[in-house]
Amino acid sequence: MPQAGSEKCLKTSEAEEEGHCMSGLLHCAHLVLPWLTSLELASISLCCKFLNATSKSITLRRILDASRSIENIPIPFHPPINDCPYAFFIYTPTSIIPDHRIERQCWGSISDSQSSHVGSESMNLGGEVSGCDCENCGDFEFQCPCSSLDGLEDVASECGPRCSCGLECENRLTQRGISVRLKISRDEKKGWGLYADELINKGTFICEYAGELLTTGEARRRQKIYDARAKGGCFTSSLLVVREHLPSGNACLRTNIDATWIGNVGRFANHSCDGGNLVTRLVRSTGVMLPRLCFYASRSISKDEELTFSYGDIRVKHDGLKCFCGSSCCLGTLPSENT
Repeated sequence: MPQAGSEKCLKTSEAEEEGHCMSGLLHCAHLVLPWLTSLELASISLCCKFLNATSKSITLRRILDASRSIENIPIPFHPPINDCPYAFFIYTPTSIIPDHRIERQCWGSISDSQSSHVGSESMNLGGEVSGCDCENCGDFEFQCPCSSLDGLEDVASECGPRCSCGLECENRLTQRGISVRLKISRDEKKGWGLYADELINKGTFICEYAGELLTTGEARRRQKIYDARAKGGCFTSSLLVVREHLPSGNACLRTNIDATWIGNVGRFANHSCDGGNLVTRLVRSTGVMLPRLCFYASRSISKDEELTFSYGDIRVKHDGLKCFCGSSCCLGTLPSENT
């Protein structure tokens, strides 16, 4: 017959083993669950109380910052909605070349950091393209050669990766990330939208419209898929086609940016038939092949005001998506054209 002391020792050993297992499960859950999509996270939260509590804490951290701590300032989903507290996508602060290896991104972990950055340097030009060697690119007496396009209405130029200046350079404004407070809110008709969370002065840089840079063929292939899905009424794409007309008027450069799955907060900026309160500029960096599409405030913008811009003026689809911009000149449908 076993003695009472032996039974107590056995129970203590079992309790310690169970404690180690729970500690290991806790550690693994905090490492693995932040890599799950919103649907996967919702499913696993039904397994047990522990995973339910862990999933809720991850969801809360996702609500607090859509940028995964990649941007300078947190960009929250506000106010959170119970049935749809946040929009799930992979975050990149600047446009990237499509990479099939980018299927997941850590979001909502205890220590979100810029290690989740998915940016790419593959757009840099090769060869002997050199940058400036200015001591002060903001010196108006000796104009930086990288500022050659400044003064044009829809185009700007900045220093690039081979310039001798650093990120603090005055001519790298859009490369330093978002510096104004923004938030993402959901409208009953329009869905998610981007809003100012502070007073924004006219001319302020807001953000880049970041996503995957596609060939025209791939953009057309994806648009067919998106159009088919949109007929169900529960899907909207974020594929934007930018056409840059050269001064000669004889050629047009086309840039296709798809922020549907991989993008930044620019993907939440909705259309307004009156042009909205944002203007777009193509920003070229010395030594970089393709321009970046950037948003600037076209006027002073009040706190809590929605940030909108014009998707374009062409409407080729007679059954296009309804427009809910609410402006006095609303045309009833969103702009559309043949991709």
